[in-house]
Amino acid sequence: MFLRFNRRFKDGKEHRYWNIVENKRCADGKVVQRQVLYLGEINDSQHEAWCRQIDAFDEDARHHTQLCLFPADRAVPEHAQAHGVQVRLDAMELHRPRQWGACWLACQLYEQLGLNRFWAARLPDSREGTCWQDILQTLVCYRLIDPGSEWRLHRQWFEQSAMGDLLGADYGLVEKNALYRCLDKLLHHKEALFSHLRQRWADLFGAKFDVLLYDLTSTYFESPPPQDKQDKRRYGYSRDKRSDCVQVVIALIVTPEGFPLAYEVLPGNTSDKTTLRDMLRKIEAQYGKANRIWVMDRGIPTEEVLAEMRAADPPVSYLVGTPKGRLNKLAKALLTRPWQVVRQGVDVKLLPLEQELYVFAQSHARIHKERAMRQRKLKWLWARLKEIAAMDIDREELLMKLGAARAQARAAWRLIEIEVAPSAATFTYALNRKKLRTVRQREGRYLLRTNLCGQDPAQLWQFYIQLVEIEATFKTMKDDLNLRPIYHQCEQRIEAHIFVAFLAYCLHVTLRARLKPLAGGLTPRAVLDKLAAVQMIDVHFPTTDERTLIMSRYTELNADQKLLVKHLKLDLPPQPPPRITGTARTHRVPAHAQ
Repeated sequence: MFLRFNRRFKDGKEHRYWNIVENKRCADGKVVQRQVLYLGEINDSQHEAWCRQIDAFDEDARHHTQLCLFPADRAVPEHAQAHGVQVRLDAMELHRPRQWGACWLACQLYEQLGLNRFWAARLPDSREGTCWQDILQTLVCYRLIDPGSEWRLHRQWFEQSAMGDLLGADYGLVEKNALYRCLDKLLHHKEALFSHLRQRWADLFGAKFDVLLYDLTSTYFESPPPQDKQDKRRYGYSRDKRSDCVQVVIALIVTPEGFPLAYEVLPGNTSDKTTLRDMLRKIEAQYGKANRIWVMDRGIPTEEVLAEMRAADPPVSYLVGTPKGRLNKLAKALLTRPWQVVRQGVDVKLLPLEQELYVFAQSHARIHKERAMRQRKLKWLWARLKEIAAMDIDREELLMKLGAARAQARAAWRLIEIEVAPSAATFTYALNRKKLRTVRQREGRYLLRTNLCGQDPAQLWQFYIQLVEIEATFKTMKDDLNLRPIYHQCEQRIEAHIFVAFLAYCLHVTLRARLKPLAGGLTPRAVLDKLAAVQMIDVHFPTTDERTLIMSRYTELNADQKLLVKHLKLDLPPQPPPRITGTARTHRVPAHAQ
C-alpha cells in the first residue's frame, strides 16, 4: 500500500487530495490499483503518520498461526488425553455468517461515551430477566450501522449481525414487544443524558460549549393526521418538501464541532421565531448562566427576544443573520463604510448602531459560486422559454409548460419579464436588467447583527459560517441515520424514535472527532462500511463421540482494516473460546457460553 494524491486547482490555489491505494495483481499478470481509503487534504504530520503505519503493514511479512486438531483417524497423544478431542475434519461445516466489524466498532464508541454505565443505573433488568440496557444498545447500534424499523431489526438484522455475540445474548434480546417497550422507558432520562454527554465530550476531546449553534428542522410521517388535538403531529412548513404529510419540528443546539448539547421535539406547526425564548431558559436552567454566544440564522429571533438577551444580567451574546429588508434600510449607511479584509477572500463593513454591531460581509468564493448557480439556471430557463415559444400548442398547455419551467427555476424566473397574450397561445419575454444588477450586487454578501461590539470581525464571520455544521447534523440524522419518515403512531414512541436517532448521532460524531486528526476526508460512514466486511462465522466440527465442537471466529482483518483499527487506537478482542455441545444444541448458542 502507498499514498497517492490527485491535484485540483480551485480559486487560483492547488489542492491535493490523498488516497491510500494498493496494487492488486490479476490472473493475467496485469497490476491494477485499488483505492483503500480516501483521506482528503492532509497536513505534513498526518502524511508522515499514515506513511509510518503503511510501512508497518507489509503484506509479504504477514503470517498466520494455524490451530492443530486431532483427526478422527488418529489416536489422541498421551499428553493430551485430558483435553484432546477427536474431530471429523472431513465433516466440517460453516454456519451463520454474520456482520461483526461495524457492530464491534459501534459498541466501542458506546463504551467510550460511557453510555453503558449511564444506562446501567437507569434501566435495570426486569423481574423476568429482560436486559433493557442491552436492548437499547442494540437499537442504537442498529440505527448507526444499518438503520431501519424495529420490525426489521426483530425479523432480519439481528440474526445477520454479531450483536448477540458481543453482548452475550441470544435472540430473546430482540423479541418484538420488548423493542417497543424499551422505547417507553427512555424519555424521562433525556436531560440527565445531555449533562452526561456534555461531560464526556469535554473529557475525551476538550470540547467547549461557549459557542452554540441553534436551528430547527422538520421530519414527516407516513400516517393520517391524528384525531387528538394535543398530538404534536401537525401540518406545517416542511423542510423535506412533504407538505402533504403531518410532521414534528426538531429544535437542536450543537457546538461548532458538531457535538449536540440538547434538542426538543415540538409540534409540526411551530413557528421558528416562537422557540428561542424557551430554549434559552432550558439551557440556563440545566447548565446555569455562562458567557455563551448564540449563533442563529434569520427568522429565528424576534426583536423582543433580542432585546431581552441584551437586557439580561449578564447579557446573552448573539450573532444572527438578518432579512434582506433590513439590508435595504441600511444600504445608504453601509455605502460610505470602507471594506476591511478579515482573511483572504473575505471582506467586511462594520456599522455600529445603538447597542448592536452590524457586519456586512462578502466572500469572493461565495460570490463566484452563487453567480455560477444563477447563470446556469438563467441560461437553462432562457433556452426553455425559447423552446416553448417555438411550440405549436394551445393556450392551456402553454400555461402548464410555463408553470413547470417556473417551478424548475424560481430564482431565475424573477429576473425575466414574461407577458402572456390575453387570449392567444403566445407570450413574450425579456430580461429585467435592473433586477439582475440588484441580484449581482448581493450575491455572496450577507448582513449580520450582534451585541458583541468589541469582537474581532474575522471571529464573527467564522462563527456565522459554522452554521453549516448544524445543517450537516440534520442531513446526517435524516439521510445517514434514516430519521425520516417515522412510522410510529404513539406520540411517546415517536419521540423515543428521535431519541434513539439522537444517540446514534452521538456515536457518529464521536467517531468523526476520532477521525478528524487523522484525515479530513475520512468519514464515519466509510469506516463503518470498511469494517462491516469483517464477518463472524461458526465453525462446526463433529466429534467421534456424537458431540460437536463449535468455534465462533471473526475473520482475519485485512491490511487496510488493521490500519484503521491501529489509527483509532483500538484493541481487537480475543476470539471467543471453543465450546462442545450435544447434537441437539448446535444452533443459537451464545458465543460466550461453554
